[in-house]
Amino acid sequence: MTDKIAVLLGGTSAEREVSLNSGAAVLAGLREGGIDAYPVDPKEVDVTQLKSMGFQKVFIALHGRGGEDGTLQGMLELMGLPYTGSGVMASALSMDKLRSKLLWQGAGLPVAPWVALTRAEFEKGLSDKQLAEISALGLPVIVKPSREGSSVGMSKVVAENALQDALRLAFQHDEEVLIEKWLSGPEFTVAILGEEILPSIRIQPSGTFYDYEAKYLSDETQYFCPAGLEASQEANLQALVLKAWTTLGCKGWGRIDVMLDSDGQFYLLEANTSPGMTSHSLVPMAARQAG
Repeated sequence: MTDKIAVLLGGTSAEREVSLNSGAAVLAGLREGGIDAYPVDPKEVDVTQLKSMGFQKVFIALHGRGGEDGTLQGMLELMGLPYTGSGVMASALSMDKLRSKLLWQGAGLPVAPWVALTRAEFEKGLSDKQLAEISALGLPVIVKPSREGSSVGMSKVVAENALQDALRLAFQHDEEVLIEKWLSGPEFTVAILGEEILPSIRIQPSGTFYDYEAKYLSDETQYFCPAGLEASQEANLQALVLKAWTTLGCKGWGRIDVMLDSDGQFYLLEANTSPGMTSHSLVPMAARQAG
């Protein structure tokens, strides 16, 4: 008898709709492979009862908080249910852009300069030191919640008088916000599957940056795999991604997003331990290219 697999999808995060699509694709693939798999939406079902419902293993197709931030992983470990993807700590670190950047920086890996702010600091009013640090980043900057995915709450700020509104938007989604120096080159994403680093994908967004609309709503965003890098650049990028992945302690499968700045340097953006898995998602695209 085969194991009964729960495919967790949907959930309550800001990425619910994306997760529903990912989960449906995963479910279809598992069933096509003869796996006894069933959809389970934590918004509708008490996932603490997975064992009593007869499930032996869990495929996590949830995105965002409550699904890929370590909380669900910790619960599943307490329940003794094996699950896909990274463990508790790696999931939590990868979901937290600030902590992952600090770890990468400590490991000597390249990250864009940034300033981190808390909601309390913002509401109190920024100090002269903080204002000077932000000013030193120059313009444009990217403002993003530290613990949110799919570019939710993210803004590109090109004028100083737009910064406050961008911060207010980001603080609607998290207690901590990052203000990052704008990197002008193309964006790449590199998928990891087990021990294998898959071919990189170059992203050409429909707008000025790869925001939620460019990711999920626009038909004009383009993806290139192979990415068009020279062999030496591709090798350097894959080596960087492997170091970033292992520094966070990730395993199983996932994705690292990277920018190539005008100086020819790759900079790490963020890790994704539960990336989208629809037919149009980037991990399946890279896997097809890898054969």
